[in-house]
Amino acid sequence: MVILNQNGDNNYYNNDYSQRNPNQGMNNVYYRQPSPQPPQYPYPSGGGQGNKGSGVFFLGMLVGVIIMTLVGSCTYVGTRLYHLANDQSARTASAGGASADVITDSTVEKVEALEQLIGEYYYKDEDIDVELMTEGMYAGLVNSLGDPYSVYYTAQEWQELMDQSEGIYYGIGAYLQLDLATGLARINGVIANTPAEEAGLRENDIIYMVDGELVQGLELSEVVARVKGEAGTTVHLTIYREGEPDYLEFDVERRKIESPTVNYEMYDNGVGYIQITEFDEVTTDQFTEALAVIKGSKAKGLILDLRSNPGGSLSVVVDIARSILPKGLIVYTEDKYGERDEYTCDGKHELDIPLVVLINGNSASASEILAGAVKDYDKGVLIGTTTYGKGIVQRILPLTDGTALKLTISSYYTPKGNNIHGIGIEPDIVCEFDGESYYEEGVDNQLERAKQEMEKMLR
Repeated sequence: MVILNQNGDNNYYNNDYSQRNPNQGMNNVYYRQPSPQPPQYPYPSGGGQGNKGSGVFFLGMLVGVIIMTLVGSCTYVGTRLYHLANDQSARTASAGGASADVITDSTVEKVEALEQLIGEYYYKDEDIDVELMTEGMYAGLVNSLGDPYSVYYTAQEWQELMDQSEGIYYGIGAYLQLDLATGLARINGVIANTPAEEAGLRENDIIYMVDGELVQGLELSEVVARVKGEAGTTVHLTIYREGEPDYLEFDVERRKIESPTVNYEMYDNGVGYIQITEFDEVTTDQFTEALAVIKGSKAKGLILDLRSNPGGSLSVVVDIARSILPKGLIVYTEDKYGERDEYTCDGKHELDIPLVVLINGNSASASEILAGAVKDYDKGVLIGTTTYGKGIVQRILPLTDGTALKLTISSYYTPKGNNIHGIGIEPDIVCEFDGESYYEEGVDNQLERAKQEMEKMLR
């Protein structure tokens, strides 16, 4: 499973996942001023009940599992079980990978010693949770890479990710992403007709506290886990919003959310509009239907809205690009071994009407692949603000015990050979978003600018 996403775990639908394609991000051109730095508080205990003492043999066995699951990075097929291929292991060793040297006699011995000391001296036996400790050990190994896009998923988190394939989840109806500058979760988008919209939450709101507890420094998956919950329950969010003199307080109901990834309509002047909120497994069919309706309505031009689209599946964005681009390269990737994978278009379904693409600072990864290809082929006009700038690819590697690992595996390049990681894609026409006009008057100035440009193109 190859995914392209913003920042570590995903475009979050109030959970760590985006329909099998975790996508996450930070960076927003709308957000000019840094949010206030919250005071440092002790983080709440994550411990559970029971399982005192843990057992040295059991923990040693679990440590051993790490080397079995991390040495070699095999691709999963069929039952998705790990098989350590000799050639893959040898290639990892020759590349100087450090993972094979992490689990040594001395490290196992030290883990056992630490465990013994905790069991003997830690003053709250009831807070010792062996499962939590071992999962934290695995997560710490992955976190030590210093890559916010590489993540260890517990069995529960992985199952939740798998459950998102139908585009249905239980939450408040907001996309979350991590702002690395503040260590806080930021709302990347609000889904229409959901509790988040009804409560008055907005894009770029910073989540400072969840149910009265500071969430700075937590993994995005941890913040998401606290925001989501059973349908009918309520979560209390303390929000920082730029321009407000104080924090804002919101009580938001959790409900079953069904989120379409494609929205479309025809304007009176014969121009079609398609918005893609992310690139998930269901997106290809939804886009195909939308484009068929637009073409069937004899559209004179198309406005494609990729704003705040955090990315998703590489295969999905390639399929959609094949409905727009001329014959040629769409994108290519290169891994650490110099192996290159190319994704091409035969040009048989090239769009034959004028195209305008809307982008912003939250348009990332798969969105940037499509926008970058449109720009390289001069296939349309890009309007908005510079995109996020994520030019790397992650792969999900499920493990045999029900957990999973997401690792950054390669970089991707636009048709002209540009890697936009940390740079982004600049629009042809810069148009800053007017939040005041949008929230107070309901006027989307960027969309209006796209309509004006389309009128010029149709003359």
